[in-house]
Amino acid sequence: MCDQDIGGYSTASLVHVPATRAQPGHAIFKGSISTRLPSDKPKIQRTGYAAWRTLDRKATIFGKSLWDIDPYSYIALRVKSDGRKYFVNLMTEAVVPTDIHQHRIFARKPGEWETILIDWNEFVRTNHGLVVQPAGEMLRQKLKSIGIGLTDRAPGPFELAIERIWATNGLQAGDYKEDSRPAGLSGFDKELADIIPQQPK
Repeated sequence: MCDQDIGGYSTASLVHVPATRAQPGHAIFKGSISTRLPSDKPKIQRTGYAAWRTLDRKATIFGKSLWDIDPYSYIALRVKSDGRKYFVNLMTEAVVPTDIHQHRIFARKPGEWETILIDWNEFVRTNHGLVVQPAGEMLRQKLKSIGIGLTDRAPGPFELAIERIWATNGLQAGDYKEDSRPAGLSGFDKELADIIPQQPK
């Protein structure tokens, strides 16, 4: 998803990169941001964004299928950033369906794989990019989707690699060691199948 949906000129894609012995399997969120406004749509006054989110889970005989992240304290992301201002976006079964809980991804080592930990309590509720007051608590028992967006409106290319995203109560020793380990094969290929349609060979 990007501002092309409203006539803008940004581009975005999410592609699957299979694992090799040089690097783990991962997804790449990439494209180019443009702040050019559509000349034929004068009501559009703001462009320059791109984002993706997970597909809705299939319903069961008991109704909607949602994630319950309440037993966990944090969301963890294994990423390789280009240093731009990316945000994690969480959607729940909220009263206002367009509400999104957001938090900045603070990459410490752009260009290198790193693991980032974010407390659920640090997310901010927004709607169409504006902070909502009162903030209210996130419905952690009813998480609908997880995604990542780029809204810095800085023209030019972007690229964020994502190996995995998971809920946790804290990083294990192995998670810290990953920052200096030789990249090996990953089980992330299977996880991506729910997010990225596989391209025919």
